[in-house]
Amino acid sequence: MKLAFFQLEDWEEKMIREKFPANDLYIDRNAINLEKLPDVNDAEVLAIFVNSRITKEVLERFPKLKLVTTRSTGFDHIDLEACKARGLTVCYVPGYGDNTVAEFTFGLILNLTRKMYWAIDHVKREKSLAFSVDALRGVDLKGKTLGIVGTGRIGKEVIKIAKGFGMNVVAHDMFPDAKFAEAVGYPYVTLEELLRQADVLTFHCPYTKDTHHIVNMENIKLVKRGAYLVNTARGGIVETAAMLLGLKEGILSGVGLDVFEEEIATRSDLALQGLSASAAEVVRENKELIEMPNVLMTPHNAFNSKEALERILETTLANIHAFQEGTPQNLVP
Repeated sequence: MKLAFFQLEDWEEKMIREKFPANDLYIDRNAINLEKLPDVNDAEVLAIFVNSRITKEVLERFPKLKLVTTRSTGFDHIDLEACKARGLTVCYVPGYGDNTVAEFTFGLILNLTRKMYWAIDHVKREKSLAFSVDALRGVDLKGKTLGIVGTGRIGKEVIKIAKGFGMNVVAHDMFPDAKFAEAVGYPYVTLEELLRQADVLTFHCPYTKDTHHIVNMENIKLVKRGAYLVNTARGGIVETAAMLLGLKEGILSGVGLDVFEEEIATRSDLALQGLSASAAEVVRENKELIEMPNVLMTPHNAFNSKEALERILETTLANIHAFQEGTPQNLVP
């Protein structure tokens, strides 16, 4: 079977060749998308990462394709309808970095609430430990309310960390886990109630048509004044314009983002070519956010720990092996 892997590092290639010595392998350090297609087109398996874009047009490049497997929990970079029309199997990694992303989430929360980044930057910039006490004054987390949208694997880890900080927790989820909520001690509430109660908002749900812009220009006005917003899930969950409005009107005290709407286009001006007017406006808004003093933005890095990447690859290789054995696993829901 011809296996094609994209966006790999050297250590990953070594593991792949050890796991599939009898397979015909194609290894590419780059992502795959319509503008960057490989020379080969006989692959039966595509193993991709989040920067790849698997569209109907990309799929047409591979007439022998049987399986698309992504080395990620998110799968919004794959045209699932096009895959379904082709009868392709699509697999993902349902859990690899539950604690990894949760730890990063709290890193952003602590940086925002205790102004850690600004304090470090001040010392580096001024080369002095002299500082203004009021300018770097933060707020405690103990006793504050964390509002969490999405209580799957990552969300549960965030809740456990929040409880360790002595925070109150309220949650919203389309599929609430009543047993876990009772054991840990938090209620499920409506989204509107959560926005009104939370001192810190954080998001850990998948990006789907149902979660697109669940925080938007309308309900941003319901958010508790002075709240902090952190998103390490997917950019499209929170409307970019709504965050800007919340910051400018003082509804939000600060924002921490590891994910963004129009993420690829924001990273490179080359990607702006052919972008719709609405998408180009989001890119402009992202760049405005970058310049705001109470916004911390990281480049989709919450997943990026040594241990998490090893778990991702191990699960992906297991997905391919299971497919070859006729028992596919971790199918995209």
